Amino acid sequence: MTTIRHPLNPARPALRRALAQAALLLAGTALPASAMAQRVPAGEDFTGKIGATRATSQPAFPHQAQAPKAAPNVLLVLIDDAGFAASSTFGGGAPTPNLDRLASEGVRYNRFHTTGICSPTRAALLTGRNHHQVGFGNLADIAAGFPAYNSIWKQETASLPRILQLNGYSTAAFGKWHNTPRWEVSAAGPFNHWPTGLGFDHFYGFMAGDDNQWEPSLYNDTTPVPLPGTPETGYHFTTDLVNKALGWVDNHNAVVPGKPWFLYLAPGAVHMPHHVPQEWIARNKGRFDAGWDAYREQAFARQKKLGIIPADAKLTPRPAGLPAWNSLSADEKKLYAHQMEVYAAFLEQTDAEVGRLVDQLRQRPGGDNLMVVYIVGDNGGSAEGDLEGTITNEAAKGAGAPNDVATELAHIDQLGGPELANHYAAGWAWATTTPFQWMKQVASHFGGTRNPLIIDWPGHTAQSGVVRSQFGHVNDIAPTVLDAAGITLPAQVDGVPQLPFEGKSLVPTFTNPAAPEAHTEQYFEIFGNRAIYKDGWVAAAKRPYNPWDLLKDVGKIYADTTDQDRWELYNVAKDFSESDDLAAKNTAKLAELKAEFVKEGTRNGVFPLIPLPLGAPTLVDPRQKAFTWRAGTGGLPPSAQPQLVARAHRFEVAISSNAAAGTGVLIAQGGRLGGYVLYERDGRLAFENNAYNQTHEVIVAPSPLPAGPVKVGFAFEPAPVAGGAGGLGALLPKVGGGTIRLLVNGQVVAQGNVAYYPTHAAAFSETLDFGVDRNSQVSKEPAARQPFSGTLDQVTLTFP
Repeated sequence: MTTIRHPLNPARPALRRALAQAALLLAGTALPASAMAQRVPAGEDFTGKIGATRATSQPAFPHQAQAPKAAPNVLLVLIDDAGFAASSTFGGGAPTPNLDRLASEGVRYNRFHTTGICSPTRAALLTGRNHHQVGFGNLADIAAGFPAYNSIWKQETASLPRILQLNGYSTAAFGKWHNTPRWEVSAAGPFNHWPTGLGFDHFYGFMAGDDNQWEPSLYNDTTPVPLPGTPETGYHFTTDLVNKALGWVDNHNAVVPGKPWFLYLAPGAVHMPHHVPQEWIARNKGRFDAGWDAYREQAFARQKKLGIIPADAKLTPRPAGLPAWNSLSADEKKLYAHQMEVYAAFLEQTDAEVGRLVDQLRQRPGGDNLMVVYIVGDNGGSAEGDLEGTITNEAAKGAGAPNDVATELAHIDQLGGPELANHYAAGWAWATTTPFQWMKQVASHFGGTRNPLIIDWPGHTAQSGVVRSQFGHVNDIAPTVLDAAGITLPAQVDGVPQLPFEGKSLVPTFTNPAAPEAHTEQYFEIFGNRAIYKDGWVAAAKRPYNPWDLLKDVGKIYADTTDQDRWELYNVAKDFSESDDLAAKNTAKLAELKAEFVKEGTRNGVFPLIPLPLGAPTLVDPRQKAFTWRAGTGGLPPSAQPQLVARAHRFEVAISSNAAAGTGVLIAQGGRLGGYVLYERDGRLAFENNAYNQTHEVIVAPSPLPAGPVKVGFAFEPAPVAGGAGGLGALLPKVGGGTIRLLVNGQVVAQGNVAYYPTHAAAFSETLDFGVDRNSQVSKEPAARQPFSGTLDQVTLTFP
């Protein structure tokens, strides 16, 4: 006889004990002291009383954190790769009417600084500490084996959202997240260094330095999710972000309308790829035909007229290595002018979406107490598109993808669209940092670190027409938000003693443009480009490489010759743009500041300068020769994919298919912008190599596959590659050609040569998929875009 147990059947031992204890209490019988002690978990915030009986006990639930009265809702916006002079609000050529409006309502800061590059700026922004203290002395992608460079967020630098959580706020992040160790970005986690492990209740966006804005690789919290739409249906990431952010606020307000929230919006814009709908590009036609030299002159004049820069500021000259606009050919001018039209359109579209978000939030509950903190750029303009720009991503160009002017001109009408991953020429990076020297990466100079900041909090920001000129840094934002909310930095967070803030609150400047400068000293360092600011003076040392050669000139970047770097000296209290080097005239001040940099660098863990990015943990052992995956395995992110470039290898998969009608994907890696796919088409085995979406090389077996179980696959034999590794040494091995052989039951049934394989360097965070091509798709062939119609067993990858 079968016994059916109810879910509450007392046969369950734990439940029997609980019921017995309840019966004793109901009978007024005292429990043993040991049982009573177990009823109060360690650390429980219990304010009631526990006695031997109910009559002598008092129940109470743990206290729920309440935000201080009148604490504002906070929208923190961080734009990517926009220099000081990109937006019209700060004199640039890209129209940003919504930013103009926020500036007219709030306050503008013209001496605000970032770290000079992506991950470090975000680490400082979200903690209030210096980026080395958090573990992000450099990009998360090139972690090094020192605490200040290992990309592991330090517990003693708790994030702003975590502190807000503990003080009664709801928190959410939307957009780009580039502060998780690469080896932790997978379904295996751990997830304590993901946004939801660092203080955000919710995250929606991508987990990389850049991504396809038409077809991004999206995560909802820690789970990969399919795209809500396609470029063909009008999907665009920035619009999606704003829609999702508004939905989160609405859901929040439907439940706890009186609880304040912190919303962090970090769009992929305007980092490459410069992806933007065509109608926005059309608005900018002809706007930049005069070129980057003229742009600098025009922006400089507008900045003075707007009061963004002092009347006595000087325009710094073009750096050696960047061509004068007048030296270019007609074709180059045509291409480069259009590149900037696309970039400006991207910034203009982003401005419209952020404006839509602000307007909608102000119409919602709590909108009258919304503080908008808007940082226009996490560094200066990006020169990583090289001197000519690019139509593939930076890594792909560094790995050898063709990007000469003739190739780009052939695709000029596709710039901004889903078929390319375009970036502008380095001259525009310099132009959009007017009036300063240099650009992104160059943390030694303001062209790399000076970015616009606007704060708008109705009723709390006054004298909007007066520009704030106190020295500021991105690490000032966390203490500013807490100060505005009436919250102090706790001595401990989650049981860990906290480092004090390095940043200073900007709240005193909200109503007093002449408030004393609180942030009187700050060091800078990225790739050995370094500087120290103190009391109106800057000492700076730039490394001897050009930022547009980052993905080429690894020798100069990582040369251990920092002791030979030339130092410059500027009195920036009088010289706004760092135009007059006083190093030879004031050797004593230079020596004083150089010593100060060593002191601050030592305190913050900056040394050793430029540690080699070698030896970081990986999910894949490079020595492993064989891999096996089940068919149901979800898409493997780049961090979990074996390195295939320039290595002979063999994929095989066991399938069962109807030979006459079998169709669909067997193995796919990459997407529209580069990758490969093995698939079945009308019963025949086929392979397509998508080389940067410029050429599609297809190999098809001449005969149908046999019916029933069969093992199919392909083998790759690389051709010799001249030269060495590509950009950043072995991190970007040079992609080359070779031979693809299609295999059926171990026998070669077709073969062909391919020029570039594998080209997944062009595919951003695209996954390795089995039985389906997730997200962006490699091929336009219908059979290569469908899930496999038969059954698919395990997949193997072997290296000789």
